[in-house]
Amino acid sequence: MTPDLLSVIDGLVFDGVGPEPVECPIHTEAGRIVGLEGPPPGGARVINAKGRLVTPGLIDAHFHAYTVSVDLLEVEALPRSYVATKAARRLESALRRGFTTVRDVAGGDVGLRMAIEERLIDGPRYFFTGPGLTQTGGHGDARPGHLAIDVLGHHVGEIADGVDALLRAVRERFRTGAHAIKIFTSGGVASPTDPLRSRQYSAEEVRAVTDEASRRDSYVAAHAYSPRAIIHSVTNGVRTIEHGNLLNEQAAALMAEHGAYLVPTLIAYDAMGRRGPGLGLSPVSERKNREVLEAGLSSIDIARRAGVRIGLGTDLVGDLEDEQLREFRNRCEVDTVGDVLRSATSVNASILRRPDLGVIREGAVADLVVLAGNPFEQTDVLWSPERMVIRSGTVVDA
Repeated sequence: MTPDLLSVIDGLVFDGVGPEPVECPIHTEAGRIVGLEGPPPGGARVINAKGRLVTPGLIDAHFHAYTVSVDLLEVEALPRSYVATKAARRLESALRRGFTTVRDVAGGDVGLRMAIEERLIDGPRYFFTGPGLTQTGGHGDARPGHLAIDVLGHHVGEIADGVDALLRAVRERFRTGAHAIKIFTSGGVASPTDPLRSRQYSAEEVRAVTDEASRRDSYVAAHAYSPRAIIHSVTNGVRTIEHGNLLNEQAAALMAEHGAYLVPTLIAYDAMGRRGPGLGLSPVSERKNREVLEAGLSSIDIARRAGVRIGLGTDLVGDLEDEQLREFRNRCEVDTVGDVLRSATSVNASILRRPDLGVIREGAVADLVVLAGNPFEQTDVLWSPERMVIRSGTVVDA
């Protein structure tokens, strides 16, 4: 066999875009897809996928490598060496589930990306924002109100108040290789001192961040739950709304008008509701989690009816990361299999501005997942861990 040639034959192929899968071969060379018809070239490794669906490599558009605990204060206080080691394990596990690309929003750094590119870590293609930017007392501020704590580790969040501080932080992120910028514009489940529905950062502050990002041909992702926070974010230039559980028709219409994406993360609230208390989730966070969990499915239906493009993320923290594939199960309660797969492939690739990812076509990166069956006929195949993962034309060891 020639090492850089691989062909997948006899399977049903979902190309990441079309409405239905079709039967065709996939031929790859040197990590790219080079053909979708004809027999395998001589010397190619041949994988027979008969009876199974082949999809583009999955993309998790809301991943956290560094969030290794449900307690955000603990995350920020842990040694960076320990956090990075656990992050490597999280990335390796995500790859083996079929997530060949992740977007780390509120965390990560150039060191992790370098380690992946040099194969020191066997992980997915890695995009990161660095720590999310939060106002004092905002969702990314993990300090409890009764403790006098001045310095945190900045693994997940960094406090930056005012335009000047925000501009310095944004420029530093781009200097060190960030793909995009993450800000917190509403309260959150895990933060100790802010109301869930609060609108965070002033319009001037948000606009300063989005303007600076646009000058770098980049964009801003915003953690936002409530309609007020979503509208506040989108009207001031934010491109992706993360979570958006409390979305209403007015906010959805505005998102569609501005071309903003929604990245839901349903499994995060489902998993925290079932397992969070046993992992140290506080009673305050439990109450917040119940509110957003109940609203999550409705937000997707509202967004889709408004014409908002919907991605897919997981937002799993601590030991909950092993539930990553269950996002597909939750999404299938409100979406079709085709819609869910498009969210996890071509739509997420559009968010990343990488048209060569999330699709099966000539010239695209040869990231593929061979599922254990056909989810268009048996839905639970989507979240079954049984699958073959191919990254850049090479089969990933299970």
